[in-house]
Amino acid sequence: MKLGWAAAVMIVSLAATSPALDAQAAVNGSQAIPDSPRPQTIPNAVGIAPGKGAPASTSAPADDNGGITPGAALPSQAPAPDLVNEAAPDIAPELGPGGRVTTLRTNVNFIQVPFTVKDKKGQLVPALTWRDVRVFENGVRKHLSLFTSDPYPLSVAFVIDQSLPFQVMTSVNTALGALQGAFTPYDEMAIFTYNNGTNMRTDYTGAQSARIGAILERSKSTGREAYLGSPGGPLSQTININNHNFDPNTAANRNSPNATFQAPPKETHALNDAIFAAAQSLAKRPDSRRRMIYVVSDGKEMGSKATFKDNIRFLQTNKIAVYATVVGDSATPYVGFLDHYHIPFTMKENILPQYTAQTGGEAVSEYRVRGIEESFAKIAEDVRVQYTVGYYSNEPITDAKFRTVEVQVMRPGLDVIAKKGYYPTPENTMRSGGSTPAASRPPAK
Repeated sequence: MKLGWAAAVMIVSLAATSPALDAQAAVNGSQAIPDSPRPQTIPNAVGIAPGKGAPASTSAPADDNGGITPGAALPSQAPAPDLVNEAAPDIAPELGPGGRVTTLRTNVNFIQVPFTVKDKKGQLVPALTWRDVRVFENGVRKHLSLFTSDPYPLSVAFVIDQSLPFQVMTSVNTALGALQGAFTPYDEMAIFTYNNGTNMRTDYTGAQSARIGAILERSKSTGREAYLGSPGGPLSQTININNHNFDPNTAANRNSPNATFQAPPKETHALNDAIFAAAQSLAKRPDSRRRMIYVVSDGKEMGSKATFKDNIRFLQTNKIAVYATVVGDSATPYVGFLDHYHIPFTMKENILPQYTAQTGGEAVSEYRVRGIEESFAKIAEDVRVQYTVGYYSNEPITDAKFRTVEVQVMRPGLDVIAKKGYYPTPENTMRSGGSTPAASRPPAK
């Protein structure tokens, strides 16, 4: 009975208070409903596309690029010369006399840096965005104004080493037929050969033109014959008396008084001269093209007038990268490793890896015909799928000092292949008519 009485009292009290609740709801215009839980947001998730993931670096937000969104096209013109120092963009402007704003004036020039990204297995890494990339010039991070993965048409100076041994030269001759298939009709190519000197076989023309095919066929050579160190044996037709020639005219080395010794001929491998000649021709090609020198050689250097140091400066000044297919003894694993140790006053065995490392190119070692053929397509693919970033440098244009460039990708386990830096290009760096810059001209010997 008590439970029933309590229930009745509760019903009566609710009925008595319901008019008051209805009146309050009428005043507010809606029924009073408790607040539901608010949706939770992920911090620092602004600008992250689905599936892309957050940046690997937590030291800077994802949009930390000075408020600039890099475009995929080259800027139509340089920014106005009145620029605030980008190293301190958040500092309030200082008021000068009369309340006018004092602006820091700097000279800027636009710098492009192509680079390739590979994983630990050597596979190309696609689908990177500008948020994954950091660029530093002389140790200072730069704000990106350009980021693109669009392919560029190529200007290729193809250099063939004709001083290779006979067997290696035969393999290279066979593989040359696969070269044109690695490039597109939009690319252009010039062909150089070198042995004791450098010869330009043809100027720049379509990479898949019939002219290139004909010149490649004419560029095939027998290579360098092996040197027989001893003139003795059954083929030696001379008469020796007391270890001296009775008739010097019949000696293996004519007019030599001693038939048991023959001085080896001096070898010449003018690789530096060939790269310099190819670089001079590429410096005249339009900036809208990707400039590259492609060398097929064993990398030996001996007898060039141009020096390695001068060549590197010229290449970095004119935005030229060196790529190479290394053949012959230098392509074998153990011999190629020993080539890094140079004995003074002797021939340099393989300097191509040094060229590629300084200019942002690559070197592939192959000693089989099929491997040489596949290297053509591999290197062409690596160049075509490069990323390109651009930024404005605040260093003075008239300063001819070398500027270091470092490209970082904020993802673990990736290798970045890019040039080590560049030399600025003031007005007097390249004269009209393609003359050699004074700073890059090989010294006379």
